[in-house]
Amino acid sequence: MKVIAFKRELQGTGASRRLRISGQTPGIVYGGVEAPVMISLDHNALYHALKKEVFHSSILELEIDGASQQVLLRDFQVHAYKQLVLHADFQRVHADQAIEMKVALHFVNADVSPAVKLHAATISHVLAEVRVACLPGKLPEFITVDLSTIDVGHSIHLADLVLPEGVTVIAHGRNQTVATALVPAGHVSAEAAPAADAAAPAAGKKPAGKK
Repeated sequence: MKVIAFKRELQGTGASRRLRISGQTPGIVYGGVEAPVMISLDHNALYHALKKEVFHSSILELEIDGASQQVLLRDFQVHAYKQLVLHADFQRVHADQAIEMKVALHFVNADVSPAVKLHAATISHVLAEVRVACLPGKLPEFITVDLSTIDVGHSIHLADLVLPEGVTVIAHGRNQTVATALVPAGHVSAEAAPAADAAAPAAGKKPAGKK
């Protein structure tokens, strides 16, 4: 994904305010052996790019005054109540240096899982993203979580994730829960319903008394 930016010389609160009034967003590029570079970006283009998942979790091609370099979006600030991006930070990356990045989880096949098909269970997504380490060229846009085998009372953990080659998850423990399946309170699963129906008439019978 390509991002166009321009070098800016003026710094400070007043200069940044004038930039925003003119439809630009101040930013910075840092990292590596090169000095940080102050930049400005078109606000509307940046605002719409921030709505895309790929903008947050992929290597970006940042063009500054015609020269391109690879970067990651590291941080951004938005106004408390206005649709206004106040600042954006980008970090340079190099092909031979590993990076750490948060990557979104995409959950699939919940509708065909035993938990949903047989028990009408609710699958709770405990994590929405995970932090990974890899070379820039190996960075995935997202990681798929296959829910097709999850059953009631079971969970999927970090250790169960199928990761792309060269990608490792950074976490305190591999047993951390990613998703879990539970039957909602007061709901009877498909298997339990027939048993409950059969038990109801029997419970309604009065014990035979003596004549």
